[in-house]
Amino acid sequence: MKTHAIIPIFIPHNGCPNDCVFCNQRRITSRMASPTESEVRQTIDEWLTTLGEVPNVSVAFYGGSFTAIPIEDQKRYLRIASEYKDAGKISEIHLSTRPDCIDNEILGVLEHYQVDLIELGCQSFDDGVLAAVKRGHGVDAIYKACELIKSGGFRLGIQLMVGLPGSSFEIDVKSALLAGELRPEVARIYPTIVIEDTELLDMVIAEDYVPLTIPEAVLRSKEMLKILRGYGVNVIRIGLKASDLITGDGYLTGTTFHPAFRQLVEGSIARDEIEKQLVQQLRLAPTEDTIAQCTAAPKSFSNLIGHKGENRSYFVEKYPNIRFVFKEDKTLEEGKYVLIRTQS
Repeated sequence: MKTHAIIPIFIPHNGCPNDCVFCNQRRITSRMASPTESEVRQTIDEWLTTLGEVPNVSVAFYGGSFTAIPIEDQKRYLRIASEYKDAGKISEIHLSTRPDCIDNEILGVLEHYQVDLIELGCQSFDDGVLAAVKRGHGVDAIYKACELIKSGGFRLGIQLMVGLPGSSFEIDVKSALLAGELRPEVARIYPTIVIEDTELLDMVIAEDYVPLTIPEAVLRSKEMLKILRGYGVNVIRIGLKASDLITGDGYLTGTTFHPAFRQLVEGSIARDEIEKQLVQQLRLAPTEDTIAQCTAAPKSFSNLIGHKGENRSYFVEKYPNIRFVFKEDKTLEEGKYVLIRTQS
């Protein structure tokens, strides 16, 4: 049974004080106009009807930078969510915003309307990268906002981007490390995607920026995911969903969008874990009847196999003298991968 669901309310780009080079928020939200109060209520009611008996339901304001829109608009939207929370129809209120759009006055409003989780679009913990993408603030603003949010009793979320202009493998990994040290409750990892009507696309055309390939984005995201998990952070999203982007008429021009990007990352971790154990166990040379039994919890089994079976193919092709068997093991924790070497 599903235990948690999020009802997304998309607020367009007009909340942001400036345009970062990578952003055309109207394309991402697929909406030009701000939702009316009636539309917000209708969205929540439709989702609640569809969800049925889900015990924990959150309303989340996504899209632009929520706390940068006019304060009266913030109150109008939050008042609606708060009413549903008071009525017991939802359990939490979430929102996303920019680090430089958080202060004590804003947090006072959010507290009044019972906001639970604030996600910050930090993108990078490197001042050079933030300047290169014209983010409009430095790393100090990130630390200040995180401190205010946590000291105010709110739960903290951090969003990071991979492969931004001016970044590198080392910078992206360090950003994950610094984010983990802040102990956010949740995090998201987004590979940079080039979309139309952005300065980033102009940079690509001028050959001032080269987007990551999917394998490069997977490698960076994988290392960042492992670091964040090591700090106990729940990484709730890796990569954009297809529904987050308009892809049918040329708006998507980058190379790092993949509809199953998270599985590519999780599958890469699974492959690394199995191969590490395999190498250790191959200190004794394999014989013709060597069997490598690869196991994972049912929820992790698709990651073990890999997207479109790529992990299975990888092992069979690289180790032709070993017979690989892939099985579910209900006794294993999710995300744990175990190899057992046997003889037939």
